[in-house]
Amino acid sequence: MPHNRWARRASAAAAAAVLGALTAISPASANDPSDPGAASADAPLPLDRLRIATTVTDADLDRPTAVAAPDDGSGRLFITEKEEGTVRVYHPDTGLAAEPLLDIGDRISVEGNEQGLLGIAPSPDFAEDPALYVAYTATDWTLTLSRFPLEAPDQTTVPAGAEEVLLTQEHAEFNNHNGGDVHFGPDGHLYWSLGDGGGAGDPLNNGQNLGTLLGTIVRIDVSRACGDLPYCVPEDNPFVGVADARPEIWVYGLRNPWRFSFDPVDGSLWIGDVGQGFHEEVDHLPAGEGGANFGWPCREGPALYDEARCDAGADYEEPVFSYTHEGSGCSVTGGVVYRGEEYADIAGGTYVVTDYCSNIAWGIRPTGGGEYEAAEIGALPIQVTAFGADGSGELYVVNDLPGRLYRVSFEALPPPVDCAVDYTVDSQWGSGFTASVVVTNTGDDPIDGWTLAWDYTGGQRVTNGWQARVAQEGASVTAANLDWNRVIAPGGTVRFGVHGSHTGANPAPAEFSLNGSVCEG
Repeated sequence: MPHNRWARRASAAAAAAVLGALTAISPASANDPSDPGAASADAPLPLDRLRIATTVTDADLDRPTAVAAPDDGSGRLFITEKEEGTVRVYHPDTGLAAEPLLDIGDRISVEGNEQGLLGIAPSPDFAEDPALYVAYTATDWTLTLSRFPLEAPDQTTVPAGAEEVLLTQEHAEFNNHNGGDVHFGPDGHLYWSLGDGGGAGDPLNNGQNLGTLLGTIVRIDVSRACGDLPYCVPEDNPFVGVADARPEIWVYGLRNPWRFSFDPVDGSLWIGDVGQGFHEEVDHLPAGEGGANFGWPCREGPALYDEARCDAGADYEEPVFSYTHEGSGCSVTGGVVYRGEEYADIAGGTYVVTDYCSNIAWGIRPTGGGEYEAAEIGALPIQVTAFGADGSGELYVVNDLPGRLYRVSFEALPPPVDCAVDYTVDSQWGSGFTASVVVTNTGDDPIDGWTLAWDYTGGQRVTNGWQARVAQEGASVTAANLDWNRVIAPGGTVRFGVHGSHTGANPAPAEFSLNGSVCEG
């Protein structure tokens, strides 16, 4: 059996934080990301209290695949459209520009669902030396990485004829698993992800083949040319000088690394690698650590996939997070680490990832010592294909067939509380009743601001309340504090009442929750 690179297992508390069917936090690499505990130290809010939300913009897009922001202070976003082969420009003040910035629809293939214009990266010094780097599937299915220079950063149209093809990889047998994400790393080099060549179960045996770029993320220096190449291979790439290995490879053993990203603070690399039929995975590497082998097709996520193709001497990198297809999951959409200012106090340092089908959003944080915590933090729109950040680090997502752009926000849920509720029907007549509710703080800390929630199961309708703001929607009732009774001291109580109507039986509510915490009853 192959060796696996294990650090300490995720703590029981971290494992308990993970929600959803068979979601797991796996051990991380023994080589921890650069001080990963510090990377999330600016996010003191527990993940189980963090919630994600989105607001749709007015941008109407055609199957968007990537979102990137130039570092020119313009506030713009560049968005790729897969089947149109266009790069669109969005600004929050003016919306979506009518004309595309770039149109290469004449040279892309869209025969397969995973083909087309797939990724974009503006040059890191866009204000001074503007260029667009894009990844696409060519008409002959060749995976292609190209540069399109601009004459000025505010140029409104980039001629397609300005293309400079940098690197290609034949991908002729199957039309799926194209990868296609493109980013500049903290080292200034360009990284490009490629799938394993497609088909089910890596029939071409590319995942462990260092002689091809398929199933890898490559790293090249595009600031200069070397010999006949329009780029240079960095000397510290891990496979430089290795016989029969492509020197451009940075990491390998990937199935379809559809989306990856770099943490803007610590430079670490996060990868969402799409699984075969059961496991989806997230991988995390420290800045500057190349050469990792993620194990495909020997392994799928944290599990053995094809033992016959395992190497007993291999050192396989374990995912730091995985989930299964049980339920509605189908394909991981790798995300980004939130490093904006607006929600830094609650979400800073949190890696956000989602699934294309289930739209569940997870937050993941390194906690130090190779350990991670993860939890569901809400839901995103269905069919999210990519995350992106604007120039100030605030997040956006795009989704596929709906073709929309959404702003991402975060909110903090109230802290958990310990409570008990006494519900008493004081009087009942005909179709009416009154009830009193006593809420007791059984914890050790004051509760500053409260909302009590319950469901009526007997068709009861609240007509008014006293000593609380009472509202009802369907069977669900909420009662919130007034200004004078917002604080419940430890051991203290608040009392309020409701007047309502009912037909037939008038059963007491089965459960009460205070600020989201279930109370004893």
